[in-house]
Amino acid sequence: MWRIKHIFDGDYGCEELRSGEKPKVSVTLINDEGDEKYVTVEDAWLTEQGLDVGMEWKE
Repeated sequence: MWRIKHIFDGDYGCEELRSGEKPKVSVTLINDEGDEKYVTVEDAWLTEQGLDVGMEWKE
């Protein structure tokens, strides 16, 4: 089972999103063995799913 360890929203600063592109976040996941992996998802999708740090990540 994977859990959300950290959510990094980044800082687009002077970088602009391309037309039609939505803001993304990097999510650090950790499993029971301590393995980590990273995924990038749209920020809106993460919010719609109600996901936050410490919650289970369903693949």
